[in-house]
Amino acid sequence: MDRLTSLTAFVRVVENGGFSAAARRLNISTTMVSNHVQALEDHLGARLLHRTTRKVSLTEVGKAYYDRCTQILADLEQADDIAGALQSTLRGTLRIYVATHIVPFISPMVAGFLSSYPDVKVDLIMGERNIDLIDEGFDLAVRLTQPPDSSLIVRSLATWRHVLCCSRGYLEKHGQPRELSELAGHNCVRHALYPYKDEWHFTDSKGAPVAVRVSGNLISDSGDTLRMAALQGVGIYLAAGFLAYDDLESGRLVRLLPEYRPVQFSMNAVYPHRHHLSVKIRTFIDLLAQHSAEQQKLIDPYS
Repeated sequence: MDRLTSLTAFVRVVENGGFSAAARRLNISTTMVSNHVQALEDHLGARLLHRTTRKVSLTEVGKAYYDRCTQILADLEQADDIAGALQSTLRGTLRIYVATHIVPFISPMVAGFLSSYPDVKVDLIMGERNIDLIDEGFDLAVRLTQPPDSSLIVRSLATWRHVLCCSRGYLEKHGQPRELSELAGHNCVRHALYPYKDEWHFTDSKGAPVAVRVSGNLISDSGDTLRMAALQGVGIYLAAGFLAYDDLESGRLVRLLPEYRPVQFSMNAVYPHRHHLSVKIRTFIDLLAQHSAEQQKLIDPYS
């Protein structure tokens, strides 16, 4: 049997959860789909799928083979898209979810994209929560941390760090911490989506990883709320450098323990499997990566 057709049948079985659904997707018989998968297993000398009367699931070998098959099919689709893009116009709607505080970095690029491709519509939603790209119908998300769903494709756009800071008023009332461990005795306002929860991670002056467990009277997924609390002397704030930059430069906030560097994070473009990627999404991501590289110093002013 044709190997490419067999690869496609196998991938569709996994994606659609069974042979019958894959057959409907491919518009061929269930028997033919089964024959293609069996041909692959015979060729490899290994079982790819566990089959029961209720469902099919990947074996360990099948999981590794599926990951490579999706990449192969995605590369072929991309080659077709690139060839087609040379004689076609980007069009359709692009739905994007963007972390609230990086909208200022993204907006100029979105405007330029629409100017270059007027037949494309952009539906851009901003927020601070973890979303389900597929269930909520988004083509792409731009996030400040890794997504919790490891099945998504992640493309790094830029790096950034937090800055440990607070107001002068807070220091006057509670004193200035001299060691990282002293943060455990201070009121620390925390972002709900910080990946390490209540344990703040740093590297010391020698580059060794260190961490401190903190607590406080405010946890929020709103960076603006945390910033206002810090400005009003509520507590110590682990702020995104780009968000606290103006306050630190003006003296409204004071940087603490600069010998300890908060761990580095990546601003990422996150999207479903590559074989679902259209030309408009790929073009947008490529332009976004270029634009983010140009804005790196603004995104991470304390690198």
